[in-house]
Amino acid sequence: MIDGDLRKMLIAQIGSEFSAHSLYMGISVYFDRQSLRRWGKFFRDQAIEEAQHGTKIMDFLIDNEIDFDLPAVKAVSTRYKSALDAAQRALQSERDVAAQFDAMAAKALSNGDHRSHQFLQWFIDEQVEEEAKIQSVIDLIESGINLHQAEPLLDRFE
Repeated sequence: MIDGDLRKMLIAQIGSEFSAHSLYMGISVYFDRQSLRRWGKFFRDQAIEEAQHGTKIMDFLIDNEIDFDLPAVKAVSTRYKSALDAAQRALQSERDVAAQFDAMAAKALSNGDHRSHQFLQWFIDEQVEEEAKIQSVIDLIESGINLHQAEPLLDRFE
């Protein structure tokens, strides 16, 4: 049985995943406006992945017969000072999400809820990959390469 506090954390995480989806869509729009279509697609693909993460959590709660309402998602900007600013915002989001999953996993362990802990482990592993991917994008931007010329390099990160 999933503890009440962990339930609340998981439900809130659905909102965090859908907020990350919106953030990535906003970043995608930023790049699309600059005619950096492959950069836009890269971040759109990230957005889709975040929505899938939210759905995965919803499915877990449904499978465990937990009734819940979907958390509200706030509006996000599509304007950034620079490509680096947009990518750094994405990395901060990934780090925030990683901390949330760590806290949920710790809660599950302290409650002896091995089912939830095992479920959360998938997300923890995923966060390592996501942070590394966005850090690679930041490194590419910081290299000073022309972003139009760098577009084919984005395929490496998918």
